[in-house]
Amino acid sequence: MLASDKEIYSLIGGSGKFYELVEVFYGKVENDQVLRPLFPEDLEEGKELQALFLIQRFGGPREYEQKRGHPMLRRRHFPFKINKEARDQWVKLMKESLDEIGISAKHPARPYLDAYFESTGTKMINSH
Repeated sequence: MLASDKEIYSLIGGSGKFYELVEVFYGKVENDQVLRPLFPEDLEEGKELQALFLIQRFGGPREYEQKRGHPMLRRRHFPFKINKEARDQWVKLMKESLDEIGISAKHPARPYLDAYFESTGTKMINSH
């Protein structure tokens, strides 16, 4: 068992693995009928910010905070109409992306990542 979420950064292999996760995830978003309308036309800035956020969240360098300040996830996502369908699809694609980059259900970090994505996805719901 991990002592804290902060150990995940090292356990999965550092920043590169988070960038890989985000790249795979955004590749899925590009062709997703539920999620694509919620994202801006140009996905590059979002990729960078999501990778930096996840790196910081799970114990890596705090570059996200240096660039954007406090994450304020709910506030930053409020302009987008996120319903349960969008939340469920976001979680599904994130879990598929974890599988694709080799963080399978058997990986020791996986239960923590799944719980985080499920919980965070639920907190972002702001529409029915």
